[in-house]
Amino acid sequence: MSAPHDRPTAAELVEAVGEWIRRSQIDGEIEPNRFHARVAANMLVIVERELALGAAQARAHTARLEQLGVADDAELAAAIRSGELDHRADEVRELVWASVRDKLAVANPKYLDRPDT
Repeated sequence: MSAPHDRPTAAELVEAVGEWIRRSQIDGEIEPNRFHARVAANMLVIVERELALGAAQARAHTARLEQLGVADDAELAAAIRSGELDHRADEVRELVWASVRDKLAVANPKYLDRPDT
């Protein structure tokens, strides 16, 4: 897992799809169905996007955190909770919003087409 992305990691998604293929298509342990096949296909598309975008997004996320003087998301959350960054609320809001946009670009970029994103 690399910021800004959370779990499941790309590796965990690939592992889950591999297990589903093995159990449904090879071993016959579970009944294959179209819905699960669509979920598996979507998971692989998410992984594909994370592989394409993830490294650049991680670098951008790190740079944004450094601008606020925090090392990682946990430190950012602690600084927000303590009020330490209240005087920089606009910058914090922009960092969080940029992270959300990066996550959506991987998880479901259709949401980025909405007028409020």
